[in-house]
Amino acid sequence: MTSNILVIDDEINILELIRFNLELSNYKVFTAKNGKEGIEKINKINIDLIILDLMMPEVDGIQVCKYVRGNEKFKTIPIIMLTAKSTETDKIFGLEIGADDYITKPFSVKELTARVKALLRRSTMETNLSKEIIQLKNMTINTTEHIVKIKETEIKLTLKEYDVLLLLANNKGKVFSRDNLLNEVWGYDYIGETRTVDVHIRHLRKKIEEIDSEMEYIETVRGVGYKIK
Repeated sequence: MTSNILVIDDEINILELIRFNLELSNYKVFTAKNGKEGIEKINKINIDLIILDLMMPEVDGIQVCKYVRGNEKFKTIPIIMLTAKSTETDKIFGLEIGADDYITKPFSVKELTARVKALLRRSTMETNLSKEIIQLKNMTINTTEHIVKIKETEIKLTLKEYDVLLLLANNKGKVFSRDNLLNEVWGYDYIGETRTVDVHIRHLRKKIEEIDSEMEYIETVRGVGYKIK
């Protein structure tokens, strides 16, 4: 089944470059020249992945990302943030507002395509678990419905936050290094970007602690990585 990809960027040449190359990989590509038009298409089309420019006039990528993540219907759509900014602070900010991945201009078309494939694979593959329900202290993970609850209160997680949590929960007691988590969850070589893991772990902990501050679910193993006890 062909995946629908929406590219939102105010640079026409970027839109056409991405469209041409992704269509070569048999994706159905839709484009929008600004954030307002992008939001309209998100509401009209069944989008599987969004490639989103950060810097746009009027409705920028930040606003679009917040709209998607704040909408129950769209919140799990993978987002690749695309921008000319390349500092670590900018990358972390993109992840902070809910992007699943980040790539800077100028970019390699092959790398962008590889990241698109990796994100789509992660978002569509079925979890091969013998148990549909995973219980961790006061937390319940329903792997069939992709719902996480603590004390009957549902936690709203992004796709990558859920994937990280599920991997740790399904390997209780096993320590995963940042590189291990990048390889397992993101599914491609992400050298030099291990802060991505820290950002997602921090988000997970914050969302969990808002409901259950008495229990520690994700433990930091100093100098190694993370595990669920």
